[in-house]
Amino acid sequence: MIQTGRRTLMYVAAACAAMASASALAQLVASEAPPSVKGWRAVPVAGGVDQPWGMAWLPNGKLLVTSKKGTLHVLNGTRFDTVALEGMPEVFTGGQGGLLDISVHPADKANPRIYMTLATGTSEANRTTLVQGVFDGKKVHSIKKIFQVQPDKSGGQHFGSRLLWMADGTLLMSIGDGGNPPQRIGAMLAREQAQNLGSHQGAILRLTDQGKAAPGNPLAAKPGALPEIWSYGHRNIQAMVRDTAGRVWATEHGPRGGDELNLIDGGANYGWPLQSYGADYRTAEPVGVKVVPGMTGPKVAWVPSPGPSGLAYYTGKHFPQWRGSLFSGGLAALDVRRVILDKAGNVTGQERLDIGKRVRDVKQGPDGYLYLITDAADGQLLRIEPAK
Repeated sequence: MIQTGRRTLMYVAAACAAMASASALAQLVASEAPPSVKGWRAVPVAGGVDQPWGMAWLPNGKLLVTSKKGTLHVLNGTRFDTVALEGMPEVFTGGQGGLLDISVHPADKANPRIYMTLATGTSEANRTTLVQGVFDGKKVHSIKKIFQVQPDKSGGQHFGSRLLWMADGTLLMSIGDGGNPPQRIGAMLAREQAQNLGSHQGAILRLTDQGKAAPGNPLAAKPGALPEIWSYGHRNIQAMVRDTAGRVWATEHGPRGGDELNLIDGGANYGWPLQSYGADYRTAEPVGVKVVPGMTGPKVAWVPSPGPSGLAYYTGKHFPQWRGSLFSGGLAALDVRRVILDKAGNVTGQERLDIGKRVRDVKQGPDGYLYLITDAADGQLLRIEPAK
């Protein structure tokens, strides 16, 4: 059963018995916002980071947090200390651009390799960039660019970007479509790049840990396709996570509604801007249609938009009733949505943790608690604990 609420339209994809030319889709269910859930509390851990964006735990259990302004911070007790970044390229901080996500190489125990996404360039020509450095306990040094998105775009919209390690040691990197109309890249609207396999914009990329196209990418043999592309037809993914079954989940922003939760398969086309539940910001007209044969539909579509950012899959011991659920942060909704899954990966319900602040990232920590970072000039790290 789908739990309903006052403000949310939730779209659930039915299970497919076999591959078909069109997605097998359930009926669009108009519903309210998910009901609030009790029995938890948000405990402040530390604050003081200006517009935090991404977080990652080091092998020693310490937490790194990026600031969109271009700085990196490590949690020491109840305070954040600034970490020096040696060799960092200049960060473009216009609009949505800045220092964005961070991830630690899962194979490293000592002197771990650190991966960060950032916007580089100018307001006239910029792109999402991936860098790699080494953390020696005090600073990140030997930073180098290992991947840059093509083609360049202008403006400050839709950089993505989240990082996610796969079980085989490859790295997924999400890229936004480049911007809203009238924004253009070359001869086409920026958002149309999401259907252009000759562009990284609007795609999830699968890379080696050196930033090269990973072997076996499903679209690499297609004429004109860039070899890094894993999936495409995305608008602006700002969250990705793997569950215990190895499935990849992602949330992305739609325009004027139509935010999505997607189950990501390599080689799939997720439809943007031909398939969407959103409306154009300028005209308020629908963008595309809700179902396009051959394109993959979302597991959930939220209308109005919660502004999803950050996504965790919960396996901890502190909330046994939450195990196996996704937790999606909300920038606009000021909440965290718990998305309830069955063992087959079908969405069976939702509920809401009211945070009252813009939630930029959500992750499960090594201690089994959920952690949130809030999007503000004095951003906070919060830990979700059982209510006393």
